[in-house]
Amino acid sequence: MSTNTSMNPSTDTGSPGTERVRRLVPAAVSRSLSLPLSRLPLRREKRPQVERLRRLTVWMLTVGLLIAWSGAFGWIAGERPGRNAWAILGLLGLLVFTVLQVRMIRAAVAGATARRELAASGVLALLLPLVPDGNLLSWGLAPPCWAAGAALLLSRSGTFAASLGAVAAGIFLSWPDNMASPTGFSDGEAFAAAVGGYLGGGLSLPWANRFQLWFWEVVRAAEAGKAAQAQLAVTEERLRFARDLHDLVGHSLSAIAVKSEVAARLAGADAGRAAAEMDEVRRLAREALKEIRTAVRGYRTVDLEAELRSMIAVLEAGGIRCTLVAPPDGLPEESATLLAWVAREGTTNVLRHSAATRCRISVTVRGGTAVLEMANDGVAKVDNRGGTGLIGLSERLAPAGGTVTAGADGRGEFRLRAEVPLEGVR
Repeated sequence: MSTNTSMNPSTDTGSPGTERVRRLVPAAVSRSLSLPLSRLPLRREKRPQVERLRRLTVWMLTVGLLIAWSGAFGWIAGERPGRNAWAILGLLGLLVFTVLQVRMIRAAVAGATARRELAASGVLALLLPLVPDGNLLSWGLAPPCWAAGAALLLSRSGTFAASLGAVAAGIFLSWPDNMASPTGFSDGEAFAAAVGGYLGGGLSLPWANRFQLWFWEVVRAAEAGKAAQAQLAVTEERLRFARDLHDLVGHSLSAIAVKSEVAARLAGADAGRAAAEMDEVRRLAREALKEIRTAVRGYRTVDLEAELRSMIAVLEAGGIRCTLVAPPDGLPEESATLLAWVAREGTTNVLRHSAATRCRISVTVRGGTAVLEMANDGVAKVDNRGGTGLIGLSERLAPAGGTVTAGADGRGEFRLRAEVPLEGVR
């Protein structure tokens, strides 16, 4: 009996991460019909989730640079004579400082080092507060911003030392321009608040950046673990296949070789025994062939429901909400195999050729015919002759009396439908 099962990540498919990989791997690597997740094309308009997270991490780590630029533009907005030349020099220096910091951030996210950028940006961070008529909250923001970027490449003790040193350098280098108030405030309370904010931000921002980088490294390690797990599953499957093949035909082939040698020696002396040995060789060869065919048939048949769940998980990884009507029990293996091919081709088409946001897959039996339907809302123009994938499916289902149809319906959905008569499968 069919069951309507929601396949949202929060329900049956399991939580993202190890659980999903655990469910994907058996169906993706243990059968010849399965297509590994890494080979399925994601929709072109969407980047993979990990890549989006990497880009978001880089942007979040540049918050310190935005603070430095806001201080510089606040200083430029002041109306004091003689600022034009220094403003140009300061902005050029800040631009170079920004480029070096971005290179440091990218290197840290990639797990690399950037010692030259670290040293060069540190020198600029010490020079920028020396701009005449500057203050603690303008060019004096450069040293703490440098510490925020340097923390990504330093150890914990190095981050602590860089944070304290940057804050101290910023206060010391910015103070001479305004002895009464290095922040530019004449009011004592405002001055104290500005210095307190400078100290708090300068000492906390590096550690916030380190936490953000740590979170990214955890995600990257998890992805590497998932890839290693999938690769290990593939390797184990290859070893199992090699072991099964050796166990099935190793003994038979050895016996065939021995008996063939005996028959060759007896061919001239005892033709009758030689013929008997060759009959035994023929029997062993047929038995080995039968065993190989049985083994290959086992590899080529599939658990259709497991395959469908794998395809659902792939679609959801591409940001498509999916619903599955599970296939009924007792579906013949040959029918399940053919419908699995249809599901694979339909999944690939949804990811590659549509902009779908939802997809519905159902497998039912109607009047002795197994019917698979895939419907999605990402309607795309389809050649009336059908694509090569659909043509290949039609050719694959034709010997069993099956048919494949595809096209947009009147409700704004693209529908792929395959029918396989159960009595026509051999």
